[in-house]
Amino acid sequence: MQQTITGAPPARAARPASTADAEEARLLVQVAAGNRHAFERLYRGYFPRLARFLGRMTPSAPLVEELINDTMLVVWRRADSFDGSSKVSTWVFGIAWRKARKALSVRELPAGDDPDQQADPQPAPELRMAAAELAQRLAAAVERLPWPQRMVVVLTYFHDMDYAEIAAVADCPVNTVKTRMFHARRRLKALLAGEEDDR
Repeated sequence: MQQTITGAPPARAARPASTADAEEARLLVQVAAGNRHAFERLYRGYFPRLARFLGRMTPSAPLVEELINDTMLVVWRRADSFDGSSKVSTWVFGIAWRKARKALSVRELPAGDDPDQQADPQPAPELRMAAAELAQRLAAAVERLPWPQRMVVVLTYFHDMDYAEIAAVADCPVNTVKTRMFHARRRLKALLAGEEDDR
């Protein structure tokens, strides 16, 4: 199901820990014991997920790769500090978020093209062109959000995280996440309507 950025976040039902979550927790216990094979499996599993998340924070591929490696180095060194109070993915994304926040506070990089946005091959050419243009405008608008708001939007709509998970990633109260989403939606609406000037 496709979601709209300016609409309400998707409804989420309470769900038990998935098999994948349990497997990640098991691998992390092995990583804490120094098992390199378990770490390699976690690294391979998280690389594409972190690349997608961090790629929406910055268009710099070398910086994204550096941030992934820095994140996974912390996972390797600090696996024994994971206390199980959240999913492993929440813990890993939290590390990545803190690494990205630190790197992006030092330098603000220009927005880039979003290779993930592709038009549906079914509609007529003019509809595909309109969809591609809208996707491009939306990606550009998201890139113009301040990074705390951008992070909330990206984790909500592109990584299917709920506000509590995002609060754990960002190490902030849930109400802060809600406030950031409120302001992000308002600014996105203005940007997409052309009511906000370039800054």
